Parts: sequence; C-alpha cells; structure tokens
Amino acid sequence: MTNDARPPTTSTPPPGSTSSGEVRPVLRPIPGWVIAVGIPMMLLVAIGAVWLMLGVGMDSTKLDVIRTGGTLGVGLGGVLVLWLAIRRQRSTELDLLAKYEAHELAERTAANTLAHQQAVAATTQAHQEQVAADARILAAARRITELYLKAAELLGSDKAPVRLSGLYALERLAQDNETQRQTIVNVLCAYLRMPYELTEPPPGHAGSERHEQYRALVQEREVRLTAQRLLGDHLQPDLGTAYWGPLDLDLVGAQLIDFNLNEANIGIAHFGHAIFTGPTTIADTTFTEIAMFNNVIFNDLAWFDGTKFANLARFPNASFGGTAWFRNASFEHADFDNVSFNGSAWFNDCDFSSATFSQATFSKNVTFDATAFSHHALFGKTAFTGQADFVKTNFSGVTSFEGAAFASPPSISQATCDLAPDFGRATLAGKPYEPKEFTSADIPKPSPAD
Repeated sequence: MTNDARPPTTSTPPPGSTSSGEVRPVLRPIPGWVIAVGIPMMLLVAIGAVWLMLGVGMDSTKLDVIRTGGTLGVGLGGVLVLWLAIRRQRSTELDLLAKYEAHELAERTAANTLAHQQAVAATTQAHQEQVAADARILAAARRITELYLKAAELLGSDKAPVRLSGLYALERLAQDNETQRQTIVNVLCAYLRMPYELTEPPPGHAGSERHEQYRALVQEREVRLTAQRLLGDHLQPDLGTAYWGPLDLDLVGAQLIDFNLNEANIGIAHFGHAIFTGPTTIADTTFTEIAMFNNVIFNDLAWFDGTKFANLARFPNASFGGTAWFRNASFEHADFDNVSFNGSAWFNDCDFSSATFSQATFSKNVTFDATAFSHHALFGKTAFTGQADFVKTNFSGVTSFEGAAFASPPSISQATCDLAPDFGRATLAGKPYEPKEFTSADIPKPSPAD
C-alpha cells in the first residue's frame, strides 16, 4: 500500500451558493433591450405628459406645464440614476463576497493539504522507525545466535583452556541478555551431566600416556568446578545485577564436586541420581518449586542449614555418606522415604508441614530437637541405629512410628503431641516397644472430648 501525497479533494460550492451552503444572490447583467426601450419610453412618457397637459391646460399655465414635464423627466432620470447606483453598490458587495469566499476556500484547502502531508509524514516516520526497530531486533538475535554457537563450539573443544573460555563466553552472553539466561543455565547443566570419573593419581612408574590421561581429567575437573561456580554466582539474589533470577536446574545424574549453592534462589530443581563428591553446601537456599533429590549420593558432608523448601522436597532412596545438616530448614512437604543416613543427621529447629521418613535408616545419631511437625509425621519401619532425640519436638498431626526399630530408647523430653502417636509393632533392641513417656505429661494423649 502506497502513501498518497496528494491533498484530499475539497468540494467546491455550486454556483450561486456560499461555502456554508446558503444561496447567494446573483446580479445578472442588464439586458440591452431594457436600455434601448426604457430610455425612449421615459422620454415618450415625459413628452406625452407635457403634450397632454398642454392640450388640456390654459395658455396662462403652459409654462408651468412645461416646467412640470421637465421635472417629471428629470425625476425619471434621477430614478434611473439611483437604480443604477444601487445596482453598482450591490455588484461591488457581491464581488467582495466572492473574493472573500475564494480566499476562505484557498485557506481551507491549504490547511487540509498541510494536515494530510503531516499525517503522511507521521505514518511514514512511524513505519521507518518500526522497520529500523525490527532490523535492530533481528540483528541482535542474529548476533546472540552467533555468540551462542561460538561459545558452544569452544565448549566442545578437546582443550581445557578453550572450554573454559567457552564457559566465560556463555556467562557474558547471559549477563547481557536476560532472555537467554535459562538457556545458558541449561547448557551449563548439560555440560555437568556429561560423564566424568574421578581417578586417583597414577603411580610414578606409570607410563606417560597414563599420566597424560590423568592430567586431562584434572583439567576437566577445573572446567567443571568453573561451571558449578558460575551457577552458584548467578543464582544469589544478594548479588544485585549479577543475579539471573530463580532459574530451573536440571542436574540429573551429574557428577558434582565440592558443590556450593549457598543463599541461592532456585525454581524447579532436579538432582535425581546425581553424585555429590566432597562437601556439599546448599545452605540458606530457597527452592520455590519442586526439589528432586531422589537416589542421590552424598559421599561427604551435606549442609542444608536454613534452606527453605517452599514446595515438595523429595529425597527418596538418597544416601548421605557423611553428616547431614538440616538445622533451621523448613519443608512444605518432605519425602525422606528409604533414605540412608550413614552419618549423624541434624534436623533440630526445623519446620515441617508434613514429612515422611518411612523405612529410612539412621545409622548414627539423629536429632529432631525443637522441631515442629504441623501435619503428619510418618516414621513407619524407620531404623534408628544410633540415638534418636525428639526433645521439645511438637507433633501437631498424625504421628506414626509403626514398625520402627530403636537400638536405644529415644529421648522425648518435653515433646508434645496433639494426637497419640502410633507405636504399633515398634521395637527397642529387638523387643516390642511402647514408650512410657507417651502416657506421661510429656506427650499428653487427647482428651475424650477430642
């Protein structure tokens, strides 16, 4: 569609009318026969009047008659002159009106032409600006794609320094382009999910090829540590502009080394079947969506102190090789079914909305001191090999230790329970166990009114 630069057509008033539509008087020219007939007629009238008066008048009055006839002729002439003067005045007025209307029409046409030209200019400018904006967006998208492909190419290099440069190129790309951040995080996670095995240093007498392989693994370790650090550095809200937002993590089956995700804000997190080697620190972190730690292996210490699980937190079949710290953590829905705690486990001062530890194994001491279970707390068939402490623990909902096995009496001093807990088939050192404390004031049974 082309822009028409011609001014819009304006309607011209029809002849004999004004611009407002009113009928304008038209002064027609005096026909020639009126002048040719009118003047002789006036003379004949004047002469006839004189002749008539002379024919009927007395001799003494002939002079008066002639005078009267002359006066009459002069009067008729005066009337004619007056009529011509009025006609000339009217003609002048109509000429002025026509000139005014012509001027008014010219001004209106000029104004319409200017408005049309301005509208066309504005439309053209808007179109040009939109085309320029689209071109900038397309150029930016093309540049992002080129940078992304270049970084991905570097990341696929067989040389560790080149792979490191690829990681930093991706970081720069995500920092400058907010819409690409989740994509870049997905790439970092995908890299960490790639197979990797930790090996011991080869003996001194090993061949050069063995040493070269080990050297390559050590260099790859540094690349993976860098990828982990980039994730941790950009998921912390306290870092201001360096914070990339509560992004999702997919680290299923990843080999993670000395993993640190402190004070982070994370969306959906999938760590299923991941292996955490070395100390793992995920303290004071917030998981806004589901957090999956099913079948993970923590080979060393695991810190989750102060971490908030705002949605479902699943750790089924997980294995904690060292001490597990969950102090002051909060859980909306926690699933620790079939979890193996091979070191001490600290769940003191926690806040559970609901929790299940069914068939979990606590090989060493476990502490739930001053912890609150707002809804159900299920410890069915849980094995407490070490000391189990529930000092000042509050059970507000259904509490079950059905089939639980205690190696030593649990400590439940000053614990409270709104509903009588179920210890059916529970054992203490292999014998049926029904703790006397549950009949005492420490954990009151519900009243008959309940």
